[in-house]
Amino acid sequence: MSGHSKWSTIKRKKASNDAKRGAIFTRLAREIAMAAGEGGGDTETNFALRLAVEKAKANNMPRDNIDRAIRRGTGEDKDGVTFEQIMYEGYGPHGVAFLIEVVTDNRNRTVAELRHTLTKGGGNMADAGSVSWQFRRTAYFFLPSEAADGDRVFEVAVEAGADDVILDADEYEIFAPVELFKSVNDAMRAAGITPAEASLRMLPNSLLSLSDEQTVKTMRLIEDLEDLDDVQEVYSNLDVTDEALSLLETA
Repeated sequence: MSGHSKWSTIKRKKASNDAKRGAIFTRLAREIAMAAGEGGGDTETNFALRLAVEKAKANNMPRDNIDRAIRRGTGEDKDGVTFEQIMYEGYGPHGVAFLIEVVTDNRNRTVAELRHTLTKGGGNMADAGSVSWQFRRTAYFFLPSEAADGDRVFEVAVEAGADDVILDADEYEIFAPVELFKSVNDAMRAAGITPAEASLRMLPNSLLSLSDEQTVKTMRLIEDLEDLDDVQEVYSNLDVTDEALSLLETA
C-alpha cells in the first residue's frame, strides 16, 4: 500500500495550485450534492453528507460553496441538476485494470470523454464486471504522521475494528471492513484523531508490476482521467514503485 500512499500524496501536492483546486471544488460540490440528495441536508443525521462536508472543509472549500451544494442536492436551489454516481470499468496500457468512479448529470458526455481519454492513453473501456472482480471495497483512513501519535492511532483503530494499520514515517493508513467505517471514524474522532481522508475505496486484490517507464505512462493516463470534470476517483491495480514516482516527479 505504500506505493498507493505516496502516489496519493503527490496528487495532494499537485492539487495545491488554483486550477487544480477549482477542479477539486467541483468534485467536492457534486459529492456533497449527491449525499444531500440521498439522505437530506442535515449533517447530524446524514453521515455521508457529514463526511463530504468534512472533506470539503479539509480542502479549504468556502462555506458558501458547501451550503450551495447542499441546497442543490436537496432541491432548494431551483437551478439544481440531478447527479448520479456510476462506476465505469476499463483497462490502461499493458493490461492495468481501472475502476473509474464518476458523478455526472450526463452519461453520454461522460462515456464519450472517458473513451476518448482512455484510447488516447493506450487503454480502452471494458464491459461491466470484467474488471470489478479484481477489487474489493474497504473503509480507508489517511492522516499525516505529524497529526497524531502512531501508537495511539494504532490502538484506537484496532480496538474499533480496523484490520490493517500502516504506520510510515510520513503518514498513516488505516483499513477496515466497510460495515465498520462509521464506528472506526467515530472512535478516532472521539480520541481527538482527525483523518485527512476518510472514505470507502476500492483496493486491488493483487498488484500488476510494470517497468518504471510503463508505470509512468500509466500514471499519466490516470492523471488525465482524473482531470475530467465528472471523474471523482480512479482506482487501479498498478504497482507504483519509488523509482517510478521519482521519474514522474522529475519528468
